[in-house]
Amino acid sequence: MNAYRPVLANPVFRRLILGFAVSYLGDGMSFVAVAWLAIELAPEATAGLWVGAALGAATLPGVVGALVLGRRLRRVPPKRLLLLDNIARALFLGAIPLVWLAGVLTPALYVVLLAASSVLHAWGSAGKYTILAELLPQEQRLAANSLVSSINFGATIAGPAIAGVLVTYVNTALVIGIDALTYVFLAVIVARIRLPESQAAAAPVDGSAARGGFALLRSHPQLLGLLALTWFFNFLYGPVEVALPLHVTEDLHGPGTLLGLYWILFGAGAVVGGLAVGTLQRLPLWPVTTGVVIGWGVTLLPFGFSGVPTAVTVVCFALGGVIYGPFVAFSITLMQQKSPPVHLASMLAARTSALLTAAPLGTALGGPLTTALGPRTTLGVSGLATVALGLAACVLLFSARSRTGQDRRSAASGYPASVKASE
Repeated sequence: MNAYRPVLANPVFRRLILGFAVSYLGDGMSFVAVAWLAIELAPEATAGLWVGAALGAATLPGVVGALVLGRRLRRVPPKRLLLLDNIARALFLGAIPLVWLAGVLTPALYVVLLAASSVLHAWGSAGKYTILAELLPQEQRLAANSLVSSINFGATIAGPAIAGVLVTYVNTALVIGIDALTYVFLAVIVARIRLPESQAAAAPVDGSAARGGFALLRSHPQLLGLLALTWFFNFLYGPVEVALPLHVTEDLHGPGTLLGLYWILFGAGAVVGGLAVGTLQRLPLWPVTTGVVIGWGVTLLPFGFSGVPTAVTVVCFALGGVIYGPFVAFSITLMQQKSPPVHLASMLAARTSALLTAAPLGTALGGPLTTALGPRTTLGVSGLATVALGLAACVLLFSARSRTGQDRRSAASGYPASVKASE
């Protein structure tokens, strides 16, 4: 806990973390409610299509917002970015129960409102982590990011449980309205905080600032490599969400409670893993990040073998949560450390918009893959591919560091690197 004391001693961070926790809980509730309300609104024959459209509308427009609005928003202060996202979510999500009460909520209008609520998602996420980078010194950022991501994982356990009760005994549209109110709560907190003077805001505008986030990432190969690793990591996770329920029902012939146990233990493990890693001050971020990728893949491998006891795979999935949990904190901390402060918000927005496509594409692949290979094999293949991804990242990281070391030795000896390499 020593690592968290200086972070929690910051009064601004304490207020922000309360707002994040409340909004994450609302999002956890909407995770259930968005799909459920689409089922209630849509004709039975096309319910599947409308559920897919609703889930896509809740996330994917953030990609469009990051690309289309980049020129207007890349120089906006991070506090205002987060506020704009919170206000948009509160307005458009809040409109859903009101339109439903008026009796005019159609599936198409529902999807439009969800899409409008998520257009600024990438910029809101960028604003959030840029605020944390400006608010806290570098040695406290890993602990802060770990705390934020752990609370998010915790909300994915509590939120759906609360939503399940409300959907059953109250009303599904009301759950989405509650999520809108959580964004009002966060917006009020963000509006009232006072941030330290931003060095990025005070910096002169240079020519590179006019470029978009993706162009900036291309000019920083290490960060572009981190984005590629994170994208493929999330992409390979996508099939797990499709294959695991089918593995429980088809391979194990188990009840829904078994599937719930897998996900509850995964979420609890992610909370524990995130909080534990946040207490470690001097971890080498790049090696540990690639180690997380390999470790998560290894925990999926037992699913691919028939005859493995269910208890073993349950334990592996819980352990996988412990390993998976710190990944967001590590990758965000690396971005905060390696990005130029003046460009951090734009680069984080580009990162978020790219990652919004990864898991949905992986999930889309999971359907035909599970049909062709079966759930058990799909889980094993996902694990094997993830291990291969992590090993490839390790090789590239070692190669890049070897070249860097050779360049430094060459510079110290007074020879160009190309001359030293040819000798």
